[in-house]
Amino acid sequence: MTYCLSMRLQEGLIFLGDTRTNAGVDNVSTYRKVHLFQPTPDRLFVLEAAGNLATTQEVLDRIDHDLYDPGAHESLATVGHLFEAALYVGRLSREVAARHHAALAEVGADGTATFLLGGEIQGDDPDILLIYPEGNYIRASDDRPFLQIGESKYGKFTLELAVASQVNLTTATKIALTSMVSTAGANLSVGPPYDLVIYRNGTFEPFEARINADSPFLSRLEAVWAKHLHEAIVELPTIQEGDLET
Repeated sequence: MTYCLSMRLQEGLIFLGDTRTNAGVDNVSTYRKVHLFQPTPDRLFVLEAAGNLATTQEVLDRIDHDLYDPGAHESLATVGHLFEAALYVGRLSREVAARHHAALAEVGADGTATFLLGGEIQGDDPDILLIYPEGNYIRASDDRPFLQIGESKYGKFTLELAVASQVNLTTATKIALTSMVSTAGANLSVGPPYDLVIYRNGTFEPFEARINADSPFLSRLEAVWAKHLHEAIVELPTIQEGDLET
């Protein structure tokens, strides 16, 4: 399983993904799911992947191949807009899945993948888009400027906090991390290390970090989060006589 999220804020973009993959409880591995591309100084892309690992790796290989052979193929270096980059990634994903569909179907496997793509091309506003296995996409809305793929249900409520309060990048990063640790706490198929990318609009200079399972920062964050959840529970109103129908 996977959990990746992206957030679009007034100041910039946030991307966070776990690294845990598994084919059963006795076959757990770690693979990066957050990938950064900056093919030219005037553009930056962050791609997050969920779904069939072999498909996502082949898509990434094809993206790299197209970048290393400039002019011969459409690539992240040649697209003019972020939505064109989404269509390009969607096409690659669809082609890879279709090539292996028959063989995978024989063993009851699904070779599809889903992607989150975000970033900025100079001249366009930064944005985030969700690319479906069919190759089409949606972008984040102004009412809900975040997107998730994978095991999204456990961490969604904290992302709603960022939407409601119009927070800055620093606070939004904390909210993204609490969304991740809430998900990891509820589902063993999601876990650290976590890969984080923070991008401030117009800079084309992303901040990247990996947060390992033994990170003192992660321990502090989880402890403070749990402490305040417990305190909030204590402050919830107690049921009084007459409050509820019996």
